[in-house]
Formats: sequence, C-alpha cells, structure tokens
Amino acid sequence: QVQLVETGGGLVQAGGSLRLSCAASGRTFDGYGMGWFRQAPGKEREFVASITWSGADTYYANSVKGRFTISRDNAKNTVYLQMSSLKPEDTAVYYCAVSRDGGAYLTSRHFVYWGQGTQVTVSS
Repeated sequence: QVQLVETGGGLVQAGGSLRLSCAASGRTFDGYGMGWFRQAPGKEREFVASITWSGADTYYANSVKGRFTISRDNAKNTVYLQMSSLKPEDTAVYYCAVSRDGGAYLTSRHFVYWGQGTQVTVSS
C-alpha cells in the first residue's frame, strides 16, 4: 500500500502558526486529489481541506476558511496544510488522505489511503 507520513505538528499558543506536511512513499500521488481531516478526543473525524490533483481547486471547512491553506508540490510528492491564527478548538490529530481519483472531496468515503496523523495542540 501507499504510505503517507504527516509531519509538522506540535504545541503552539493561540494565534500562532504551523505548517503540516504529508509525504507519500510507494508511489506518487500524481493524478490524485488530497485532503486533510482532523479528529479531537471524543469527537468525530471532520473534514478540514481538500485539493484537486492539479492544485487548481481547493475546498475548506467553514471553521478554517481564511486561516488555513492547502497546497501541493507534485514534483516533491508532498501536500501541505499551512495553519495560521490557530485557536484552541483546532487542537486535534490531523490526517492526510488520498482521494479515489483526481477530485477534491469533502467526506471520508472518497479517500482511499490515510496517514498515521500528527498531533496539533493549541494552548490558551
């Protein structure tokens, strides 16, 4: 299977920034959309952002719109989530995932490979 590894999580104060990275091994994800999801303790996994294979179209949850930016560098086989103006409610484990095709989707059923996740904790 394809292996996805998320990095860049950590502990930050409210108002701070982090950039998460998702790198793939086994094969490239050229031709596939990508997404970011998050899950807080005791809560359901929720959609954060997604991007088409070309990077031309992006989608965001209303809760992060204007604060988070998803991007990708297909030459590096890497997808990013730039997070700014972080809030305590952003605290969660963040997961990247590969879409079933080149589209960007909003629900987990459309994603076929998942990373192990990286912890983001926002204090205050």
